[in-house]
Amino acid sequence: MVDFFIGLFLANLIVSLFTTRLYRLLLWYSLNSLSLGMAALLIGQKLNDTPMMITGIVTIILKGIFLPYILKFLSKKFELDRQVSPNIKVPYSIILVPAVIVFTFYLTEPIVSMIGGNQNYVALSVAAMFLSLILMLEHKNVAPKIIGFLSMENALFLLGISATGGMPMLIELGIFFDLLMAVVVINLLFRKEEISNV
Repeated sequence: MVDFFIGLFLANLIVSLFTTRLYRLLLWYSLNSLSLGMAALLIGQKLNDTPMMITGIVTIILKGIFLPYILKFLSKKFELDRQVSPNIKVPYSIILVPAVIVFTFYLTEPIVSMIGGNQNYVALSVAAMFLSLILMLEHKNVAPKIIGFLSMENALFLLGISATGGMPMLIELGIFFDLLMAVVVINLLFRKEEISNV
């Protein structure tokens, strides 16, 4: 079941690379975060790790529901352009995405042998980091860049739980604090985008 949610996590990220509407991009980010939260919850249950299960629940509530709602509210408030066409053309993206995924399996092979984690999970989380970076780079608008940044944070979280078999609660709380700081920065970026559009 963990494999299913991690696969869903990556699939949602891949679909978001081809999305041209802002609200759909928010929906894919929400589903991406929900599948990450479910994966963390199941891994915590498997390892009998209560802090990991709590983190999974908090991820579902904060990143899966609360954050997409805030982003949608801010995009309506500042009347951002809902059309977010990527700069990279679809045929090139179709070639790029599988190339990135295959490359990360070769890239992570020596690393996984040292840390002893699950190779597939580590490779997919590193691939998700690269795909999030592509999402940030392929758009001019600020909203997709923010979603790319938040998706990269999700990928780092997945890398942490898959490579180490669970993270200390203190690190997880630090990540959530960074996320709250990101919300403040997002608000400032939306304001700047609105001023530049005027």
